[in-house]
Amino acid sequence: MSQSINNEAAEKTEQPAGAAEEQARLRQLSGFWKGVAIALGSLAIFLSLNQLLNWGFFIGHQLLDTAYLYSLGALLIGLVFIYVPATGKSSRIRVPWYDVVAFLITIAVFCYFTLNAYRIISEAWEFMAPPTAVMVSIAGWLMLLEATRRAGGTAVFVVVALFSLYPVFAEVMPGPISGLGQDFETTMAYHFTSSESVLGIPMRAFGELVIGFVMFGAVLQFTGAAEFFNNLAFAAFGKVRGGPAKVSIAASGLMGSVSGSVVSNVLTTGVVTIPAMKRTGFSAKYAAGVEACASTGGVLMPPIMGATAFVMAAFLGIPYGQIAIAAAIPSILFYFALFMQIDGYAARHNLKGLPEAELPSLRKTFMEGWQYIIVFVVLIWLLLVEQIEALAPFYSTALLLIINQFSPKYRLSWKKLGNLILGVTASLSELAALLAGVGLIIGAMSVTGLAGTLANDLIYLAGDNVYVLLVMGAITSFIFGMGMTITACYIFLAIVLAPPLIASGFDPLAVHLFMMYWGMVSFITPPVSLASFVAAGLAGARPVEVGMQSMRLGSTMYFVPFFFVLNPALILRGDGMDVFVVILTAIIGLALIASALEGYLLKVGRMDQGIMGRLARLCLFFGGLMFALPAGGDIDFTNFELLSTGIVLTLISIFFAKISQRTSSVPARMA
Repeated sequence: MSQSINNEAAEKTEQPAGAAEEQARLRQLSGFWKGVAIALGSLAIFLSLNQLLNWGFFIGHQLLDTAYLYSLGALLIGLVFIYVPATGKSSRIRVPWYDVVAFLITIAVFCYFTLNAYRIISEAWEFMAPPTAVMVSIAGWLMLLEATRRAGGTAVFVVVALFSLYPVFAEVMPGPISGLGQDFETTMAYHFTSSESVLGIPMRAFGELVIGFVMFGAVLQFTGAAEFFNNLAFAAFGKVRGGPAKVSIAASGLMGSVSGSVVSNVLTTGVVTIPAMKRTGFSAKYAAGVEACASTGGVLMPPIMGATAFVMAAFLGIPYGQIAIAAAIPSILFYFALFMQIDGYAARHNLKGLPEAELPSLRKTFMEGWQYIIVFVVLIWLLLVEQIEALAPFYSTALLLIINQFSPKYRLSWKKLGNLILGVTASLSELAALLAGVGLIIGAMSVTGLAGTLANDLIYLAGDNVYVLLVMGAITSFIFGMGMTITACYIFLAIVLAPPLIASGFDPLAVHLFMMYWGMVSFITPPVSLASFVAAGLAGARPVEVGMQSMRLGSTMYFVPFFFVLNPALILRGDGMDVFVVILTAIIGLALIASALEGYLLKVGRMDQGIMGRLARLCLFFGGLMFALPAGGDIDFTNFELLSTGIVLTLISIFFAKISQRTSSVPARMA
């Protein structure tokens, strides 16, 4: 088993950043186009370092921020046409002529604006662009829409296309969604020459933060992090009750925090953990559901949370480190609840772990992967102590590459280095296209003034009831999450829904995290549940059944966001004692809720038999909810009232469970 774990991980780490599903979706570049992609990706990384470190390679001074972002667009966005085929039936090897034309036009558009960056500012091209700039903007708009479609999917394309044209029709729209209208030419020029649209907050976050962290995550995976995380998880949890499922939690949490991709996470860790779970007695649908939930939660796990968190930092104007710290407790609570559910399921079905002889040695695993721990410590220190978040991933990557050269197994050759840059460039080009495209939504709402009026209209529709507004936000986040990437969904909601929620008195950081969490729910919720469907394929289970199982296992993701919005103590905002009490009671409450969902409570035993068993689970669920619900904030109950109710309901639940066990012919298994 240990050797098979190593082999699986090694196969994955030999792949560049995109992981397995990317190889099926992207073109396999070779020859000339591989060289072009490597060259442009290398230039983009160099340009980012030059800007952030002020190397002064360009005429003795830093580029204007706008010139820098236009340059990144020229280097990366056009590559989407080279990497991503137009349709699923297009060639995955040959680059057709029309993609070459789109690639060259996109480069030309962004180069034109790069060369005119000073004129754009000094001559106010936002509303007085010359005819040539207007024509170039129209060409750029068409190219960017197609790049957005290829990078983000049809749903993102439709939303972005409609919103980008909204200023043209704003004056004739119904009252709540009407705005200051603009003609088509002015709208196009505004999108490309203002700092509120294509070069808005998403693209600025990309240029300042995302590039470094995408590169860091790719290098981690390429240098063997997947094998280390898998082996570490198996060594720590493989032999305990329900061990392989608990391994899935640890491995997927660690990998997800690095990769930022839910589907890639499922494919990377699921190929090892799902067969191991099935082998020890877990049903196929349960094994797939565990992996789907664990992989989804990984994107919420600091220190690296994917591109969305960096865009959030730009929206809020706060250091990324603050977001990572705030997200830590909800992420840990999610995984804790998932762990408790798995433990209860394993106890109820008497599922054992794997034999110790088949597991990797914990000592050997640490000896082989010590460099990852050092690099993570350095990264966290640079983020939280030195607070150089823009440069932290670059320094950490450099340290990792230096240490990696002492490893015969993962030492980079020139060929491997080229493949690494190729994978990093693929990730960067798609993200750049997506973020620039979604920026069109921000530009449309900015130039028409819709963002401010829509916030007021939403508050009016909610009847000044903040709880209704919060539920509206959750439902909208979920619906948008079905068809959009997490980042695109978050950006749209940060523009439309965040202002009214913040205006209603909620903590700004809690609101933005709330929308991010609910935007991810669709990954484990039918009818979309993409993570569940991918995991179902690995497990050989029916996708819809896995989706329902994932929804049940990941239930904490549905209500924990409400808790930290109603009382931000759960995201470490507030008095130290309040924070401690809220976190402690949340841990107890989620443990009880997880036990109720699985019908097994530690030191009590089974509670899934007969009517009394069902009553026991019902009381335990609501008792756990009373513990988990944070007092204070917008909740009109004191800690004492909630805890007293929770204790009473839990005791009643235990009483019913004992009656159920005595009257049942099935003996209770004790933990």
